[in-house]
Amino acid sequence: MQSADAKFNKNSLLLALRGYSSAVSDMERTVLLPSMLRDVPTDEAWDCDATEESCRDLYSNYLMLKAIRTTVESSLVLLDDHKAKSNAALDKTLEPLLDTDPETLFHFHLIGLFSVMSDLTKKTQSLTVKYMDIIGVAN
Repeated sequence: MQSADAKFNKNSLLLALRGYSSAVSDMERTVLLPSMLRDVPTDEAWDCDATEESCRDLYSNYLMLKAIRTTVESSLVLLDDHKAKSNAALDKTLEPLLDTDPETLFHFHLIGLFSVMSDLTKKTQSLTVKYMDIIGVAN
């Protein structure tokens, strides 16, 4: 009998999304006391400005990773003012792409989505390992 993921190509978008969701679920099962992540600095810069609140500690990253999973699974996109302004600036830089044929544009966005989902999955797994180190549990 085939596993549920076996029917998807290893490069399938659904498989990438499932992998991320699974990594976040593992993180939630492992991180029993998320408050222990407060004031623990991140090991890596996650492509964000150091002054941004969401990049200050692992707790903020934990909340962000869970929120992204909720968005992926429920298709609810909620933008605060800061993110809306960032998206507007991004839209202006991508304007030349809007004249591109739809198939090329689709492939461009799909490649970007795979890249982002892969990075988020790795960051989720890294946060889980860091929490286990904090509480003194060996992998």
